[in-house]
Formats: sequence, C-alpha cells, structure tokens
Amino acid sequence: MNTVGTIDRPLTHDPQKQAPMKPSTSELAGSAPEDFTTSGANDSRQNRNREMQLIQEALARAHMHERQHEAARESRAVRLASARRMQRRAERASLRARRALAMAVMQ
Repeated sequence: MNTVGTIDRPLTHDPQKQAPMKPSTSELAGSAPEDFTTSGANDSRQNRNREMQLIQEALARAHMHERQHEAARESRAVRLASARRMQRRAERASLRARRALAMAVMQ
C-alpha cells in the first residue's frame, strides 16, 4: 500500500512533525524503557546538525587549503618563467659583450 502517510511513505520525514506511535494491544501500557526521553532525540538531532555543519566547514577548509597550494604553485611557476627569461637575456647580453670585445681586439 503506497498511500501518503504510511510507514513506508511518511507524510513528512521530520520526526518532530510525525504523529506519535500508538501502542499495540499486545503491549502493556507504560512498557516503554525508563531511560527513553524525547530530549535524547533532540540532543542527537542537534549533534547530527552540528556534525553536518562541521563536515561543511572541513570541506571549505580543505577547499581553501587546495586553493592556497594551487596559488603557491602558480606563483612558483611564474617566478621560474621570469628567472628563465632573465637568464636568457643575460646570456644574450654576454654574447654581445664577447662579440664586441672580439671586434675591438681584431681592429
């Protein structure tokens, strides 16, 4: 039976908004465990919400950590490219100086 409001398909998934369970005729009245309290359910729900929030924070922290590493890698790559460019420029200047010196010695 797949009608709305059954055990298989509850009207809502929020435990606080669901109708309380009715005791069956085979159970004695007041046979619930003595340590059962609704505050325990609320505490576990709050704990679950807190854990879910902590999961989101951990994901955000990991994402930011990865972005920082990516930025550092990119910065190192830019510095390396700049260093190589300056090295090539220095080598060309050195070759020009050598040619100029050779030309001066030849004359």
